[in-house]
Amino acid sequence: MRRYEWFGDWFASPYYFILYKNRDNREAQFFIDNLLELLSPITSATFMDLACGKGRHSIYLNSKGFDVTGLDLQQGNVAHANQFANEKLRFFEHDMRKVFKIAAFDYVFNLFTSFGYFDTKAEHLQTIEAVSKSLKPGGKFVLDFLNPYTVVNNLAPEETKTLEGIHFHIRKYFDGEFILKDISFEDEGKSFQFQEKVKAIRRVEFLEYFEKAGLKLLEVFGSYQLNKYDPDLSDRLIFVVQK
Repeated sequence: MRRYEWFGDWFASPYYFILYKNRDNREAQFFIDNLLELLSPITSATFMDLACGKGRHSIYLNSKGFDVTGLDLQQGNVAHANQFANEKLRFFEHDMRKVFKIAAFDYVFNLFTSFGYFDTKAEHLQTIEAVSKSLKPGGKFVLDFLNPYTVVNNLAPEETKTLEGIHFHIRKYFDGEFILKDISFEDEGKSFQFQEKVKAIRRVEFLEYFEKAGLKLLEVFGSYQLNKYDPDLSDRLIFVVQK
């Protein structure tokens, strides 16, 4: 059985996109529309989509007339997204722990739980500091994370999903620090095993990161409808902070 690194090969694997094929563009567009109504960016505003995947948020933002730079660790994702590039939309391979461009963006978006993948607090803080350095003075950062309280309290220990003829066996658990998902399946006579691993970062820890990076909290929301955050009930933990 081959075992792959967590956020390396899994996000580049075709099986990742099969398992999560239900996450379509409508959800992304709905969230972006709500964020744009909240933020009211000027037409010349520049956006960074950090950990952009195949670019669904970036492409939609650009369709609204904005200048967008999408960054992702996976070369395959970047190559796919660059099929949609134009003079105001481009994609680059980049590690979020590093600064891409200093004081270059009015907005940085990190959406759909594209955070919490690293083993150490230092790496998470390094990422937030890199975001802060990338923002222009007064620029805003939107971080969309899972709500660790509701996720941990409602974990379904085991389930099986059948998609495109593949039976994905999924086991979820919390080890006291990380929310883990073991995914195993067979395809074309071969066995595969992947693991997703996201640190259950609480609101107070995020606030510490923001303060150390020179970012001021503006809003906390608990859903893509931008409802008020409730630790016990909300699906999401969405921060809007400002440099």
